[in-house]
Formats: sequence, structure tokens, C-alpha cells
Amino acid sequence: MAATPSTMMPLGTKAPNFELIDTVSGKELSLGDLQGEKATLVMFICNHCPYVIHINDELIRIAKAYQPKGISFIAISSNDAVNYPQDGPEEMKVHAEKVGYPFPYLYDETQEVAKAYNAACTPDLFLFDENLQCVYRGQLDASRPKNDLPVTGKELRAAMDAVLADEPVSENQTPSIGCNIKWKQ
Repeated sequence: MAATPSTMMPLGTKAPNFELIDTVSGKELSLGDLQGEKATLVMFICNHCPYVIHINDELIRIAKAYQPKGISFIAISSNDAVNYPQDGPEEMKVHAEKVGYPFPYLYDETQEVAKAYNAACTPDLFLFDENLQCVYRGQLDASRPKNDLPVTGKELRAAMDAVLADEPVSENQTPSIGCNIKWKQ
């Protein structure tokens, strides 16, 4: 469990477009298909990472609370499924259905989407405003496996609340930390 920080995409960066297969529905979906009315959260996660497992329940709670307010949630796994078969598309579907993800769980087989976002770890979170400009990138909150802090989603919720209130998101943002994306060799 190597702790890898996110690389912190520059604020204001336009969200890179993509077309990926949703492992649950089997449909090819693009960023345009999934863009939210008020904001769009792109999350790089995976099935087996202890950092993601630690926050899964809170991600689901946040999605259920903020989707009705016009914020879209998109989960993407970019891990190498050859060397990490537990993160392959079949297992992603099983996992998404088991935990009850209320958002699409897309598979980035070529890893080009992760590279376009400069994603480094799981979880790596990117919040874009209605114009798909990056307004937040960083941690869900300060909780980590084994640090005994409660999982609250405080930082991500604050960023989403600011977007919904048409207020600027604080530029004081802390990188996410998690397992490194499992790059193909």
C-alpha cells in the first residue's frame, strides 16, 4: 500500500473528453453524455485499493446527496487489468453492483484518460464547473486508512457547495493520497 499523492491538475484546466465503456450497462459513454448541469466530478478509483475502500460509503452518500442538485459523478478505473485482474471490467461490474454505486463505473483500458487527466492515484478526484473548468482537485477529506479520522467528505463537499452557491472554490486544496495507478509496463 504505497501512498502516492495526486499531481494536482492546474485549476481552470478544461476537462479532457473521453469515451469509455460503462462496466455495468455495457454502453459507451462520453464526458458530454455524463456532464452535470451544475458540475461534474471525475473520480479515478479501483476495486482493491484500501484508500478507495475506506471512502466508498462516503462517495456513495455524497453522490446520492449531490446528484439531485445537478452534479454528475463519474468513476473511472485505469488500472492494468492484466496484472491486476481484480480491477478488470468484469470485476468492476460485480463490485459496482455489490456496493451500489449510483454513478457509472467506466473502464479506461488504454489508460489514455488517466494520462489526459494526469491522474496519479486512487482515489484521485477532479471537480469541474458547468463549463468543465477544473475548480477542485484533491482529497475527499483528511481521513486515511488507519489514521482514525472520520470519513466526512468535508473538502469535496465544501467545493461542491461553493459551486452550487455560485461562489469561488477555495484554492487551498490538499492533494489526495492513495495507491498509485497500476500502469501497464
